[in-house]
Amino acid sequence: MAEAKPRVLVVDDDPDLLDLVQRSLSAYGFEVQTHTSALGVSNIVRASEPDFVLIDVNFPALKGDKVVGLARQYAPPGTRFILYSASDEAKLRSLAIASGADGYISKSVQGADLAQKLNAMRLKPRPASPNRNPSPVES
Repeated sequence: MAEAKPRVLVVDDDPDLLDLVQRSLSAYGFEVQTHTSALGVSNIVRASEPDFVLIDVNFPALKGDKVVGLARQYAPPGTRFILYSASDEAKLRSLAIASGADGYISKSVQGADLAQKLNAMRLKPRPASPNRNPSPVES
């Protein structure tokens, strides 16, 4: 029996970035769903049960780091929430810690590198503690 494709929900208000990430991750065996707003993410997470949620932090109405805590309530236990932003690493790390995200990735990471980082993270067990120390997603 073939292993199921890892499911990724990418949340960003830039449709060009969403298209790029969807095409590149799909080429590396991921099932990708996109959403252009921080609003409604909890419902999508509940319905689609993604393995990963890559979420930008800069939305006008509701910041992505705040969405992590809200959406996690509706996510399966294994879902990894990753802040995906062009913000500098110190800010991303701070936001990841404050929001309870599992990690963070710079938007400069694309294509094969992004797929490799997600695959590596998928193989690591998710810490049970809500006080985990998020780090850049490393391969």
